[in-house]
Amino acid sequence: MLTVLYVFCLLMCVSCSQHSESLSPVTLKALQQELQQANPDINAARVERGISQAAALWTAEDGSEENFRTLVREHFCTTDSERVALFESLSRILENCYQSADMLTVDLLKPTQLTDSGEPTAADYIMSAYSPMAHFADDMFANKLAFITIMNFPHYSLEEKNAMGRSWSRLQWAMARMGDVFTTRVPAAVNAQLAQANADAENYIADYNIYMGNLRTEDGRQLWPDDKVLLSHWNLRDELKALYADKQGGQEKQEMIYRVMQRIVNQSIPAKAINNPDYIWQPYSTEDTAEPYTRYERILAIAHALFEEDRFCPSAPTGIQRNFEEGVEITAGELDSLFRALIGSEQVGQVASIIRDRLGRDLRPYDIWFDGFKARASLNEDELTAATQRLYPDADAFAADMPRLLARMGFSSEEAENIARHIVVEPARGSGHAWPCLGRKEEARLRTRIPAAGMDYKGYNIAVHEFGHCVEQVLDMYMIDHYMLSGVPNTAYTEASAFLWQHRDLQLLPDAKTAMQTSQAGQLAADEIFDQFWSMYEIMGVSLVDMAMWRWIYDHPDATPEQLCNATLQIAKDVWNEYYEPVLGEHDCILLAVYSHMVNAPMYLPNYPLGHIVQYQLEEHLAQYTRQQDFADEYARIYRLGRLTPKEWMIQAVGTPPSIEPVLHAVQQCTSNGLGHTK
Repeated sequence: MLTVLYVFCLLMCVSCSQHSESLSPVTLKALQQELQQANPDINAARVERGISQAAALWTAEDGSEENFRTLVREHFCTTDSERVALFESLSRILENCYQSADMLTVDLLKPTQLTDSGEPTAADYIMSAYSPMAHFADDMFANKLAFITIMNFPHYSLEEKNAMGRSWSRLQWAMARMGDVFTTRVPAAVNAQLAQANADAENYIADYNIYMGNLRTEDGRQLWPDDKVLLSHWNLRDELKALYADKQGGQEKQEMIYRVMQRIVNQSIPAKAINNPDYIWQPYSTEDTAEPYTRYERILAIAHALFEEDRFCPSAPTGIQRNFEEGVEITAGELDSLFRALIGSEQVGQVASIIRDRLGRDLRPYDIWFDGFKARASLNEDELTAATQRLYPDADAFAADMPRLLARMGFSSEEAENIARHIVVEPARGSGHAWPCLGRKEEARLRTRIPAAGMDYKGYNIAVHEFGHCVEQVLDMYMIDHYMLSGVPNTAYTEASAFLWQHRDLQLLPDAKTAMQTSQAGQLAADEIFDQFWSMYEIMGVSLVDMAMWRWIYDHPDATPEQLCNATLQIAKDVWNEYYEPVLGEHDCILLAVYSHMVNAPMYLPNYPLGHIVQYQLEEHLAQYTRQQDFADEYARIYRLGRLTPKEWMIQAVGTPPSIEPVLHAVQQCTSNGLGHTK
């Protein structure tokens, strides 16, 4: 997962506004006419847009009308050369500010995020919520640099970017992204409140460990070794997936994990069971004191911080709108419709039939994580773990192997070394994440769990996912043409890169026979198609629950944690009963609400299914590049497109906008040809 705490700290400082009526329309019109008369060749639309947008954010505290007129006369760029020079200067300033603040944040968070930094103290937890960028927007408006930026690089709406962007040059796109930097204003105190709420949620989730060796069946048996510790939800889910390869006791363990997940979601889990190596308990029958509604308290704390922010955001007055329309740049309604179209498709039943055939039993709710389509599903995970532990006893060993991993994907030795030297590997307290570089003096950071015995297979699989994030981050930071285009359209597009690497994890091991697995026709193999489709089916339901929960929160701003818990459970049941019960059974199942992202990463989950959609389209496109070097070159070209809008990026990458139709068509074609079922 791409860590989102830093995103909130950076984006929220420039994402909201207070409207002011302190500048009269007569003054603004006179200024526009004055500039146009003095510069007959100037673009009148740019003059009008730049002055009006700057004026909309001017308050009485910023100065008088005469102060505003003076600022415009002195700093409005009337020639293209002046504007380009200002653009380059602002790009350098922003890069320095962003990366310096980010490097400080990284250092401050090390005790709470990394295992090699000692046990965090109370001071460390306090500073984990500190945001060096909290006052940045205030400072830039106070020194008037924000107004100079706005008047010379006005903001374009998403609709305008998609309509006009096809004809824009790379420089014009970069200038349009400069116009997204200072669109509105929010007080630093509100930024700090949001940073604190996010830090508290992150710290809560990072320590939500379940000691599996302490679980007991109803007849008192221990199913896992004493040293098996799994973080919720990531490691619990991945353990459940791995158990499909265990034909003897695997399903019994899966049922117990399922029970643990239910108790986490409905808050009936014993408080003593969380991150406690000494508490023995029976998930089916324990009646000990349950955890209070901490899970939902953390969500509401973030919600209350967003409510405060809402007061300063008239153009996007809810966190939901800001997240999707300004962050993801796809509306929540569009994503909702896209997701429902896939999970309600006839192809779901077709793939479910194949899974039922392979398992030889009726499906259970946790089969939303069926892992039998992957090549590793038939392999013994203990043997895989033994191999990864030998390869990667510590973080340094994985770091040293990164050039080989890149070469395995088709990068030349020189390219591989160049990319790898901008990535550092660090042992994470949580499940792992990627922390991107925000400037060209900073490294991308790959975090994953590495036990004392070395990196187990689950850790390796996560590390390859995070490596996919980091490679993308290096390509579109160090190898981009304009700093303001660094990055990707939204986090779904970096998730697509991470997924693309992750599903090749076995092929990247030293003894793998080939780094690429495609069918003879150059298309994805049938099992890979089914695997990606089933992953979309699972995560789209989870995302619908997340989005519906936030709609409920905004409809009930005074809700208590208990009320939010009950509402979330009902939402999860409703989505399950409509789209999953007909396939997987069990009425009123609450499993879709188990993801920890719902607590520590508000509204992040929809990025995953969107990322799967993007990944599938990329995979189909990249499948035509059968020579490894060609594959790597095309992958690099695509991720050097940078931060265009999601629609324009996809068109330039593969020729079509984001769509579920390719994967639906592929599943239909495979099943029509009788592929997938065992003989």
